[in-house]
Amino acid sequence: MQKITLLIHCKDQKGIIAAVTNYIASIDGNIVYLDQHVDEDEDVFFMRIECEFKNPKNDLKALEADFEQQLAAPFEMTWQLFTQEQKPKMAIFVSKYDHCLYDVLGRYRTNELPLEICVIISNHRDLEPVAQQFGIPFHHVPFTKEIKEQGEQQQLAILHKYEIDFIVLARYMQIITPNLIARYKNRIINIHHSFLPAFPGAKPYHSAFKRGVKIIGATSHYVTEALDEGPIIEQDIARVSHSHSIEDFITKGRDVERMVLARAIKLHAEHKTMVYNNKTVVFL
Repeated sequence: MQKITLLIHCKDQKGIIAAVTNYIASIDGNIVYLDQHVDEDEDVFFMRIECEFKNPKNDLKALEADFEQQLAAPFEMTWQLFTQEQKPKMAIFVSKYDHCLYDVLGRYRTNELPLEICVIISNHRDLEPVAQQFGIPFHHVPFTKEIKEQGEQQQLAILHKYEIDFIVLARYMQIITPNLIARYKNRIINIHHSFLPAFPGAKPYHSAFKRGVKIIGATSHYVTEALDEGPIIEQDIARVSHSHSIEDFITKGRDVERMVLARAIKLHAEHKTMVYNNKTVVFL
C-alpha cells in the first residue's frame, strides 16, 4: 500500500477537482481525504488530497512527470507530491530556554510527530545534556554579530550534512540570516509570545503583568526577513486575571508556547499548510 499526499494551488477555474479526482481514479488510486479552499479576494484555488494505491504501477518519478504533463501544466498549477514513507528531516535550533525543546523531544519519543529529528544546533552549550538524554546529535555553533558569517556557514554545513528538510526555532534567541531564510523558504518555524508589538523586549511577561492584560497567547509562524511577521501557522491563548502573579504569567505563557509549537510542527510535517502572499491555508 502506497499513500500519497498532493498539495495544489493555482488560479481558480472550472473543472480542477473533477480533473484531479478522475486522474487519480484512472491510475487506480483511492482518495481517502480531500479538502479545498478558494481565496475569493485573490482568485486562487487550494486543494489537499490523500490517496492510496494498493498496487502502485508507477514509480514516483514517472507519476510526477505524468501528473505535470496531464494536469499541472494545463491548469498552471503549483504543486507538491509526498509519500507517507517520506518522513521529513527536522533540525532544532535552541539557545538556553528548554521548555519547548523538552516538549518537542518528548512528543517525538512517543511517536506523536511524523518526522525525524536529526540534529540540535545551539549558540550555547547549556542544553547539550538534553540532546544527549534523547540521543540526538548536538552541535554548538557560536553566533554573535562579530562572527555571524562564520556561524551561518557552520549552520548551513550541518544542515546539509543531515539533509534537513525544515528547521524549528525552539526559543532560539538569535535572528536568522537572510541567506538561511532564502535556503529554507517557508521551512523555518518559529514560536513566540503574542504580546508583540505591544510588549517587546527581554521581559514581555513582566510588562504585560504591569499593564494588567487579560489574555496570554503564543504564535507559531514561518520565518521571513521581516522579524516576527511571517505567515502564521498556529495560535492559541490562555486567560489571566489580577489574581495571577508574574510567575503565573510566565508558566501559562510557556504552556501555550509548547502547545502551539507542537501543533505547528505536526501540521507542517503532515503537509497540511500552504503559504500564499504571506498567509497560510491550513487544512485540519
